[in-house]
Amino acid sequence: MTSLPVEPLAAEGAALLESGRPLEAVEVLRQAVASGERTAPDLLVRAYLDSGDWHAAVEWLTPLVEQGHVRFAGRLGVALSELGDRVRAEDVLRLAVSSGELGAANDLGILLRDEGRVAEGILVLARAAEQGDPLAPANLVALHLEDGDLPAAADAAERYVDPARPDTVLALAEVRFAQSRIEEADGLFRQAGELGAIRAHTAYGQFLLTERGDVLGAQGEFFEARRHNEPGWAWTMGRFLLDVGRPDDAREFLQVAADGGDRVAAETLAELDGIDPADD
Repeated sequence: MTSLPVEPLAAEGAALLESGRPLEAVEVLRQAVASGERTAPDLLVRAYLDSGDWHAAVEWLTPLVEQGHVRFAGRLGVALSELGDRVRAEDVLRLAVSSGELGAANDLGILLRDEGRVAEGILVLARAAEQGDPLAPANLVALHLEDGDLPAAADAAERYVDPARPDTVLALAEVRFAQSRIEEADGLFRQAGELGAIRAHTAYGQFLLTERGDVLGAQGEFFEARRHNEPGWAWTMGRFLLDVGRPDDAREFLQVAADGGDRVAAETLAELDGIDPADD
């Protein structure tokens, strides 16, 4: 006789999250939390964040962090940052990092960049990279590139590149592209995709579009980004279709992005409908 799952609601919510249906997952996981299912709180946080319901995330996470559950601090910092409360976000993200949540250094570094404190952001990411955070090296390279410091970006990319961490290969591809070492960049973009870098197909599609003028090749990569569920794939595809003069086809993807909490996608949809996003 097959036994029932120990946490059936949490399992259902997790399946909805994996299938890209975070709004539906929220309702199920609220019930799971109320039922006392042990894994439900973390899954509910993910559902709020994946759906872009930042207000609900803050309401749910703030008392938990205040009660000393610092494992939620990093995610609270992300939600606060999305709501524009950057002072509280910085405090909470620093708490997360100091409490051993090294991955929160990535969000803190990006927050500091957005505040115009690029040097501080670089220091935070450099420290996290030295301490072994898997995401920090690629983010460090990206921050150097955004800051216009190509030599520093190249130094970091070459220092940390490791096929075991595919995002570092992608970071080196971006550096080689910026250095106009086009054929080397092309090969690295392809390698990053084969290794499974998080945004490899999105980045390679942009490369093909901007450097090669290869519209069909770019579209193929953006479809691969969709297949691999890369972050922001729906906005990327929607924006691409708009740029090549296919607004009707773009609408479907922009709606997916907007439903996932992408404010820019929502504003773009409104503009397509002739609505001024600035109007109340």
